[in-house]
Amino acid sequence: FNSLNHDMTLAEFKFIWYMEYSHRMWGRVVGLAYILPAAYFWHRGWLSRPWKGCVLALCGLVCFQGLLGWYMVKSGLEEKPDSYDIPRVSQYRLAAHLGSALVLYSASLWAGLSLLLPRHRLPETHQLLRLRQYAHGTTALIFLTALSGAFVAGLDAGLVYNSFPKMGEHWIPDDLLAFSPLLRNIFENPTTVQFDHRILGIASITAVTALYLFSRKIPLPHRTRMAVTSLLAVACVQ
Repeated sequence: FNSLNHDMTLAEFKFIWYMEYSHRMWGRVVGLAYILPAAYFWHRGWLSRPWKGCVLALCGLVCFQGLLGWYMVKSGLEEKPDSYDIPRVSQYRLAAHLGSALVLYSASLWAGLSLLLPRHRLPETHQLLRLRQYAHGTTALIFLTALSGAFVAGLDAGLVYNSFPKMGEHWIPDDLLAFSPLLRNIFENPTTVQFDHRILGIASITAVTALYLFSRKIPLPHRTRMAVTSLLAVACVQ
């Protein structure tokens, strides 16, 4: 309030306060949704040895996620000599918080589907192996794109240029490598962060489209084909 938002009213402050409060409470509910059933199933002896390890890992990850959230918010309350006018959380901690959430969500979904749906036994053809490798590469690219979005949010980099496909009047902005050393631009220069996020986003949807087209050439089970088609649909919406 002293540094930036002098005109904020009490009602406006309550809105952002309740947003943060709801997020914290929801996170704690998620933690209980993991830990309480896990303790109950463990006590009843319903978990096999491999699943005990899986459940412990998921419960540990959800606790780690909460700890990262506290660590991230803490960075927004620290005085920064070089940016008194713009209080914000660390983009590094924001990316870590988002990344761990994506890992937690993906691991939970994978574990749940492994129990609910029988695994398809497909012949290990050369085309199928290539499809699987390409799918793994596409997953990594999408994950990297999402993390780059956290840097965009943490630096307010979305406010620097609001035109597409060009950034202002240029395809490659003049201040792309303004910081020194050069590596610092990737994580701390708002222009470079937005530029990288655009490139990664375009690369992601290109990779998803190529994955879909390649999958059309391979005989796949209905469930797998629906998954690839849904991936393309969601990528286009995104």
